[in-house]
Amino acid sequence: MKIEIFYDQATFTLTYMVYDQETKDAFIIDPVLNYDAASSSVSYDQIEDIERFVKENKLNLKYVLETHAHADHLSSSHEMKLRFPELKIAISEHITQVQDVFKGVFNINNLKTDGSQFDLLFKDGETINIGSLEVKIINTPGHTPACASFLIEDTLFTGDTLFMPDYGTGRCDFPAGSADDLYNSVANKIYKLSDSTKIYVGHDYQPDGRELMWQSTIGESKEKNIQLTAATTKEEYIKFRNDRDATLNPPKLLLQSVQVNINAGIFPDSEENGIRYLKIPVRM
Repeated sequence: MKIEIFYDQATFTLTYMVYDQETKDAFIIDPVLNYDAASSSVSYDQIEDIERFVKENKLNLKYVLETHAHADHLSSSHEMKLRFPELKIAISEHITQVQDVFKGVFNINNLKTDGSQFDLLFKDGETINIGSLEVKIINTPGHTPACASFLIEDTLFTGDTLFMPDYGTGRCDFPAGSADDLYNSVANKIYKLSDSTKIYVGHDYQPDGRELMWQSTIGESKEKNIQLTAATTKEEYIKFRNDRDATLNPPKLLLQSVQVNINAGIFPDSEENGIRYLKIPVRM
């Protein structure tokens, strides 16, 4: 198994191309659609980098796996599928809970909340075969109800559940988020894996200006994670997480990204003037 890393500096997002060097079977985790909020315009820099890498290495790109419906960047999963028509988009079956919540938040009356926008809704504990690669799904809710981590051989992709040890864990203050759930996901699922298991994180915010990092191990996180070690009690973590989350600002692209990402990366249809529109709630 080989891993190629694509980093989006604007959103601190790490996207991973996972592939078998011999069979050329591949899938991608959490691809980014480049979006400029000031001009409300999209561009395709990362997609083009991915497309170039796939073609240069003659890969059979089969799936986009989403660790959750992201609140800090727009997913390029739909655009990827337009360029690779055989591609399938997959996410946790609990995306339906997230769709149901945000359908009300944005008052999107025509939004389907059965997950049918996605090609595959996976269940906790199931194993899916993507070409020659075997992926075990581990539901890790807390940041959102639909968060999942992906275990391939001795490597775990944790999305926004668990970050580098010097940064901690994902926030839990989004609708339907839960610090209690996130503690259980990490302490009772992730930390039960072998200490040597490699962790690849979904973001790296480079605290104190250190260089970009994306990989640690279960053992390192259990010992050194600044928010949740193996010795941290549930009560300690919940209090810390809730107190900290109360001080955080919403992600800059929260309103734009969520309504696109719960729809598998699909934007609303163009209106009669040829322009697509996202909804932005205004609280007076």
